[in-house]
Amino acid sequence: MKLFVSEGNPHCLKVLAALELTGVKCDVQYVNHEEKVVQFLNHPALPALLLPAGQQLFSANAICRLVLSDPEAVSMADIVLWGALHPILSDSSFTLGEHNSVKTWFDRVAAVHSCQSAVQKVLQGKGLQAMKSYMQRQPAPQNSQCRDAQPCNNNPAEERQHFVSEEECEAAALAWNKGLSSCPAPDRQHPILPQEGKRNVLVTSALPYVNNVPHLGNIIGCVLSADVFSRYGRLRGWNMLFVCGTDEYGTATENKAREEGLTPQQICDKYHAVHSSIYSWFQIDFDFFGRTTTEKQTEIAQNIFWRLHKHGYLVEDTVEQLRCENCQRFLADRFVEGTCPHCSYPEARGDQCDKCGRLINAVELRDPQCKVCRQTPVIRSSKHLFLDLPKLESQLEQWLEKSTSTGDWTTNAKQITHSWIRDGLKPRCITRDLHWGTPVPHPDFKEKVFYVWFDAPIGYLSITANYTSEWERWWKNPLQVELYNFMAKDNVPFHSVVFPCSLLGAQDNYTLVNHLVATEYLNYEDTKFSKSRGTGVFGDMAKDTGIPSDVWRFYLLYVRPEGQDSAFSWADMAMKNNSELLNNLGNFINRAGMFVTKFFEGCVPVMELQREDKELLAVVGWELQQYIQLMDKVKIRDALKHILNISRHGNQYIQVNQPWKKIKGEESERLRAGTVTGVAVNIACLLSVMLLPYMPLVSQIIRDQLNAPQSCVYTMLQGSGTFVCSLSAGHRIGTVSPLFQKLEAEQIEALKKRFGGHTPSTPAAAPAAAIKVAAVEGVDSEKAEQLVKAVAEQGDKVRALKAQKAEKDVIAAEVSKLLELKTQLALAEGKNLEPTSKKGKKK
Repeated sequence: MKLFVSEGNPHCLKVLAALELTGVKCDVQYVNHEEKVVQFLNHPALPALLLPAGQQLFSANAICRLVLSDPEAVSMADIVLWGALHPILSDSSFTLGEHNSVKTWFDRVAAVHSCQSAVQKVLQGKGLQAMKSYMQRQPAPQNSQCRDAQPCNNNPAEERQHFVSEEECEAAALAWNKGLSSCPAPDRQHPILPQEGKRNVLVTSALPYVNNVPHLGNIIGCVLSADVFSRYGRLRGWNMLFVCGTDEYGTATENKAREEGLTPQQICDKYHAVHSSIYSWFQIDFDFFGRTTTEKQTEIAQNIFWRLHKHGYLVEDTVEQLRCENCQRFLADRFVEGTCPHCSYPEARGDQCDKCGRLINAVELRDPQCKVCRQTPVIRSSKHLFLDLPKLESQLEQWLEKSTSTGDWTTNAKQITHSWIRDGLKPRCITRDLHWGTPVPHPDFKEKVFYVWFDAPIGYLSITANYTSEWERWWKNPLQVELYNFMAKDNVPFHSVVFPCSLLGAQDNYTLVNHLVATEYLNYEDTKFSKSRGTGVFGDMAKDTGIPSDVWRFYLLYVRPEGQDSAFSWADMAMKNNSELLNNLGNFINRAGMFVTKFFEGCVPVMELQREDKELLAVVGWELQQYIQLMDKVKIRDALKHILNISRHGNQYIQVNQPWKKIKGEESERLRAGTVTGVAVNIACLLSVMLLPYMPLVSQIIRDQLNAPQSCVYTMLQGSGTFVCSLSAGHRIGTVSPLFQKLEAEQIEALKKRFGGHTPSTPAAAPAAAIKVAAVEGVDSEKAEQLVKAVAEQGDKVRALKAQKAEKDVIAAEVSKLLELKTQLALAEGKNLEPTSKKGKKK
């Protein structure tokens, strides 16, 4: 028997250990990684065993099974598993935490003489560094979404690699030689309006509440996802309009204004600027970012209201509402919570349960509480207007059937919508007893405003109307316009049921959503984001970390919660930055550019394609096509993986061909070095285009370094995708420099600690004697007036913390401050304070 192995190949460990253990006689021959020992395979497969009868085994596990028939010290399974885990568990820096028994087992098997001998033969005394060359030559790992289902095979490389036919190679070479098209770049002049013969795409992201600073979960769930798709659509040549804005009406704004001692409008102005600044730093490229507190909002919302009223889709009813007698007001939905009547979730809101997703009328809650003062509210009657959803149900179902079958609705959006329809729709109240909102124009309801979830989605229309007077060409043009809505899953029902019913009932040819894209939730480490507890990164904090905005964008999109909830992790962010950005993507692009600069005086060399190069072009072209197919379906996270696959293919291509060595050889080798360098730098140019929706600044830096022509941006993503030679021979590139920096462990640990939350210590209570005042000489009326205001503000702050269910220690600290202020007020008013006598059990 003859065994073929290669130095640094971890698959050879188990086979050589098995031979040593059993004493089976076999001729061991070392070959290069690329040598095709098994001729009928499409690529090298090592180790390979040639049997006396001529058969060949090219699976390490199959060879072990043949050799290991009667092991003494360890079993066949031990040897096979030890060989597979050796690259990981032999690294002393790798820890298993509580799974120490695994390390104990590994060390026991590794101590067997046959295993030690195998390690020496494979690694040649170089340790794990010996595996570097082998690993760099391995094909890029792919996820389960491969183009063709491959039969099960014991060789991972055989399973993962995308194989291309001779015809595909020639087609890729032919496309490559066509070069860039001369078509002009799309003209993005404002106002952008629908055009005949174009794909007109209107993109909205859920309007963020103005009174909240958005955290990372808010950003990825709405504006960032929409931004990536909008940028991608422009690259595809679509006529895109991307609008968003702050949702500014409602009780939450009133309460925030009371907390900060400002008017609701001042709060809106302040936090609209905060939102704008955050999104600008994250490179969110809105065509227009507006707000809902505008005359256009009132005009359009009231027009839709009157049309619904005219067509008989509004009904009046007397509603039993929860009223807090302590706060002297009817409680808006978000200011009451209790136990869900459907699933018994104890923290259900007054309009919806976050756990089961069911709609709730606040009076249906069990054990309701006012979130401001924690008192039990009472039920009082009030007359309101309702949108007659049952009357619109058949129209809604017909529209949903068409939209969900022809559009790209995410699975969760379909499921949530179906759950609402399944049990039958009920009339939905569209008015509220508030002050800060769009006024109801009906004379019988002039003291009321529109409910925020009737009013807020109309903000998409009014924001567009503030962008262009021809807004109806977008919003009353369903035959020419495709509408994409981006949001988190909790907003789905209002965009798939309530808002469409409002527009259907208005009977004014409104554009309805064609594609509803909803994410799951992004959590922070193993908990939730909380501003009051200091847990998690919020939009206004990210830029203070020293990590560039494009790296934040990359990681948020890498963990985008497309199919299930995901979590932000500092350790994972560091790993993805250091492995995927620095070592994979950045390493390849930098090497390709540096080879042009160092070996070819900054000019792209002549390229004479061989079979290997054409095969790479075909593989890269296939990855590009997968990227486009996924992005067209708004599978943003999955599409990103194909960008990283291409750079892995590129790294492997460079490592196998070693242009830094060939450039020193004969003329043919120097020509080969030029071809490899030229192909590599063109792949880098393609990557800059594919990266643009995800990392716009990095994309521009790459194109600047390569001095890439502008036409490359709009050529390769047309149609189904074509990888062409964009940097032809003789093209002079710019100055090449590293794209990314390593995130060090100490830096990450400090950031994790900084954003990990805090529990403010409660100030120690002052001794009773310290506040005793024997005599008061007079009243300080000026100070008393100031303290009255301070007590009121602190009281509001305490109530707000309780409403937010802040940590008990946080609330206790603020209550302590409130009591101290009240003590100071009493002193300023000339009152005598005696210490409260301590009561205790008599002994």
